Amino acid sequence: MSRVAVVVPTLGRRSLRPLLDALAGIDAPVLLVDDRPARDVPLLDPVPVGVRVVPGRAAGPAAARNLGWRAVEADWVAFLDDDVVPTPGWYAALIADLARCAPADGGSCGRIRVPRPAGRRPTDWERNVAGLEQARWATADLAYRRPVLAEVGGFDERFPRAYREDADLGLRVVAAGYRIRLGDRQVEHPVRPAGWTVSVRLQRGNADDALMRALHGRRWRAAAGVPRGRRGAHLLTTGLGVAGLAALLTGHRALAAGGLAAYAGGAAELAWRRIAPGPRSAVEVARMAVTSAVLPTAASWWWLQGWAALPFRLAAPGPRASPGRSPVAAAGG
Repeated sequence: MSRVAVVVPTLGRRSLRPLLDALAGIDAPVLLVDDRPARDVPLLDPVPVGVRVVPGRAAGPAAARNLGWRAVEADWVAFLDDDVVPTPGWYAALIADLARCAPADGGSCGRIRVPRPAGRRPTDWERNVAGLEQARWATADLAYRRPVLAEVGGFDERFPRAYREDADLGLRVVAAGYRIRLGDRQVEHPVRPAGWTVSVRLQRGNADDALMRALHGRRWRAAAGVPRGRRGAHLLTTGLGVAGLAALLTGHRALAAGGLAAYAGGAAELAWRRIAPGPRSAVEVARMAVTSAVLPTAASWWWLQGWAALPFRLAAPGPRASPGRSPVAAAGG
């Protein structure tokens, strides 16, 4: 059994090659989980020395990571996302981080650095990605003891997106009596290009918050270090807009005008909050204005959809925990 193995779930993005170049020559096996829905062309040609590729189920990063850690034999499993670039000396720093871990340390986080644009303020999307620097247990760079993963059952595959699955696992690891230690190693997370609607598409993650609440209770955000966000404001804005539309359809014009004006005011306030810290270019202002007009409704819809689907998600199989305490815990951790 090796000291550490590196597991990377991937959709075959262009960023995979710089990641593998940065890992070239490390003294650890690297396993890529090819989670592309269609694999009619090879993921890599040729496959670098020391790298193994296994097919995933196209069921999301949680399922891909579970397949990866169960397929390796190592004391520690280091997870990396396929859009990060380990900085020079990352592997040596990883080994040093793990060497400092006590038996009660079930995991070790790396530090994430997001490059900032030169000569201007960051856009809304760039600020969103930069938030990873403050994430408590981001699997962009996070190592877990393999016995601890077995004890808690690994990632919960009921989280289908790259959203909340890392916080859920972190909460379960901590609840099992382990610490997750912050290390000194660093990865760089470049901001990849994104289309105009990226902020609206990201609202799908609100559906997973319902599952987090059901699994971890109403204080899960504080426990996982997740900011509260603007859900209350989104629900209020959306509710006023729906009331305005209902009034319009029933012929109550004054009420309709008030409800729709309130929705427009809420969307305008949101747009300004997103525009003010940014570059305020014409393109960015237009993007923020358009997306802010629909973002409260999208966020509210996906949050309500998450609650509606909650009974089905809770009925689906959860993490497959190993019976009893792991060898790490049995040793006094």
